Amino acid sequence: MKSLFYFCSLILLFPLISTHATNHNYAPKTDLVRTSCAHATYPDICLRTLSSYSGVATTLRGLSKAAVKVSLSRSRAASDFLAQLKSHSKREKGALHDCVELMGNSVDELSESLSELQHLRSGDFRWHMSNVETWVSASLTNENTCLDGFKEVDGYIRSKVKRKITNVARVTSNALYVIDLLDQSRGKTSHMTGQN
Repeated sequence: MKSLFYFCSLILLFPLISTHATNHNYAPKTDLVRTSCAHATYPDICLRTLSSYSGVATTLRGLSKAAVKVSLSRSRAASDFLAQLKSHSKREKGALHDCVELMGNSVDELSESLSELQHLRSGDFRWHMSNVETWVSASLTNENTCLDGFKEVDGYIRSKVKRKITNVARVTSNALYVIDLLDQSRGKTSHMTGQN
C-alpha cells in the first residue's frame, strides 16, 4: 500500500519537477537580458528590443552584438526614411540634408562596431573595445546632432524626424550601456571568447 502511495505521489510531482527543471535551464538566458537591461538608460525599450535575442545571446558579448544590430537596423530604417522626406523651406532642407549625412555616418560607425565585436578576443580586447565604444558613442552624437538641427524648424517634418531619430538614439544609448557592461566584465574569459 505504501509503495502504491509513493508511486502515485511521484506521478503527481513529476510535472512539477519537470517544469522546474525546464524553467531552470532557460532562466539564465532570460535573466541575462533582464539583468543587463535593468539599469539601462531606457530599460523598457532595452528589454523589449533585446528579449527576442535571449535564446541566442547567452553572453554579454552576444548581447552587445544584438544591441548594436538593433541600433544598426533602426539607423538604416531612419536613414531611408529621411532620404524620402521632402523639405518645404531652406532651413528645413538644410537640417534634413545634414541629418541624412549624419545618419549615414551612424550606419557606418555601427557597422564597424559590429565588425569589431565579431573579432573581440582576450589578447587585444582593450583595443577592440575602445574602437567599439568610440564608434557607438559617435553614432549617438550624430543622432543627437541631427535632432539639434531641427530645433529651429517647425511643422510636420520636425515632428516626424524627432520621433524617428529619438527612437534610434534611445536604442543606441542602450547599446552603449550593454557594451560598457561587457567592458567591465573583460576579466571574464567566457565573455571574451564565447561564440555568441
